[in-house]
Amino acid sequence: MINLTIPNMTCGGCAKSVTKALLDIDAHAQITTEPETRTVKIYSNLEESIFRTALNTAGYPADPA
Repeated sequence: MINLTIPNMTCGGCAKSVTKALLDIDAHAQITTEPETRTVKIYSNLEESIFRTALNTAGYPADPA
């Protein structure tokens, strides 16, 4: 499991954009977003760095949670 904090994920629309960006990388990943706490949990076999790069590209830079 990968835990990330996304400071500018502030609403449901942001959470949908984050989820889409992550699923574009791994369509089989399980994603849990929590806009209230600005956190995301990713269940995947891929490396964290791949997801962080995708989030940066989508405009949602992430920090380790």
